[in-house]
Amino acid sequence: MVKDTIVEGFNNAPHRSLYHALGLTKEELSRPIVGIVSSYNEIVPGHMNLDKITEAVKLGVAMAGGTPIVFPAIAVCDGIAMGHTGMKYSLVTRDLIADSTEAMVMAHGFDGLVMIPNCDKNVPGLLMAAARLNIPSIFVSGGPMLAGRVGGKKTSLSSMFEAVGAYAAGKIDDAKLCEYEEKTCPSCGSCSGMYTANSMNCLTEVLGMGLRGNGTVPAAYSARIELAKHAGMQIMELIKRDIRPRDIMNEKSIRNALTADMALGCSTNSMLHLPAIANECGVEFNLDMANEISEKTPNLCHLAPAGSTYMEDLNEAGGVYAVLKELADAGLLDTGVMTCTGKTLGENIADAKNLDETIIRPISNPYSKTGGIAVLRGNLAPDGCVVKRSAVAPEMLVHEGPARVFNSEEEANKCVYAGEIKPGDVVVIRYEGPSGGPGMREMLSATSAIAGQGLDKEVALITDGRFSGATRGASIGHVSPEAARGGAIAYVHDGDIIKIDIPAHKIELMVSESELEERKKTDKIKENDNLTGYLKRYAKIVSSADKGAIINK
Repeated sequence: MVKDTIVEGFNNAPHRSLYHALGLTKEELSRPIVGIVSSYNEIVPGHMNLDKITEAVKLGVAMAGGTPIVFPAIAVCDGIAMGHTGMKYSLVTRDLIADSTEAMVMAHGFDGLVMIPNCDKNVPGLLMAAARLNIPSIFVSGGPMLAGRVGGKKTSLSSMFEAVGAYAAGKIDDAKLCEYEEKTCPSCGSCSGMYTANSMNCLTEVLGMGLRGNGTVPAAYSARIELAKHAGMQIMELIKRDIRPRDIMNEKSIRNALTADMALGCSTNSMLHLPAIANECGVEFNLDMANEISEKTPNLCHLAPAGSTYMEDLNEAGGVYAVLKELADAGLLDTGVMTCTGKTLGENIADAKNLDETIIRPISNPYSKTGGIAVLRGNLAPDGCVVKRSAVAPEMLVHEGPARVFNSEEEANKCVYAGEIKPGDVVVIRYEGPSGGPGMREMLSATSAIAGQGLDKEVALITDGRFSGATRGASIGHVSPEAARGGAIAYVHDGDIIKIDIPAHKIELMVSESELEERKKTDKIKENDNLTGYLKRYAKIVSSADKGAIINK
């Protein structure tokens, strides 16, 4: 306990004097001290409500007999960072968040932690920190945004980006673009589809680190405040019983998370974050686990961008627990794992019900018999690449076409907006990997422009960068090894034929091995000599995408 090492005894009188400077009473110092890691800020829509969540958590901790103390974590809005240099700073914050949380906790000492994340990188960043620190911890997110409505139809951020593509193609006018702009994002919260933030908040439930509803109760609902109070109260039970993150997050729970990922149709970014979390838990994670689990896990949900349903709909249909009940009844989960409720996963979901089989398909009637994500391998990606199979049109599951090669996202976007991409093309965007970018930017602007022009069923996109959870279509990312480290993607030429077979998990550059060897002698790897600060350090030490783009220690 903190009081045993920092508070009690004559030698800790200086520490107590500083606690008193904070206004803490002797009574408060006699109780367990709980760190509240709040990602509140005023620039990220998913975080603008976290001040209220934080206050609710503090109340819960105090009601249960603890002393809550708040400190911050940073967060980047991927939507605002999209399509410019800012996106280089998104993924890299995941490790900054984990490291800075570790520093705060180790410097000050806490008996337990309540993590309050919401958006893309600070959810996995704080999960990594929880595993690394391994003191009793629980998560409560800020919740998803409500869906927008344009022309009587629900919309989300992917609709907005695709509207830009439609506008560039002359399919909608200024007035319609303005309507999308004003109505697509109607509330606080993480963007309303099954994008990365919501994927990771749902998987936090599956991992056992968040209470029921953590991933799905909308940010604008009062039930979210109640959930936060319960999380504050529950951390005191975890401290009392000494239940720690690595008691909860282990090989079995991580496999459960990957199984639920397949059923929910989560973002491909989960294939970066789950390996990174597993690494902190001391669990080996091989990308091929994805295909192994996918082959026996049906895809039960088609939330945006894969379909026309949203997080609010999943919540009304029974939420993550209803999906887990479907999977458990089919024998696809290990239900004996411990969770932050102090009960097993099986006990948690025993009373869960699927309340709407149009939102959560039953096991007997899935969208597909295989899961939402596939890992492809071949001479273009010997260490693997990732595609959100559930968001690919059936006619694009197998595709062969000529490469259109670009050395940056900006180059590709210019060409796409100019209408120079033709049906059948395979757009290749390289030097956007973890090291080469650096920061592994998301390509949402390019994929949305292609979809907005109506080409998502005719054009594939391949990159050593990554995709937003809002991306749909034959968008294949995380190509490893990346171009900057001599991967085959660095030697693709315009016009080369690329063959994609998602059901067979294959991706091939139809160029002979001898020709590739000749190109390696003549084609120069693009150097990035203008890096400074954190990005310069990050580029040197980050791992490849197939390892989770972790910081090599």
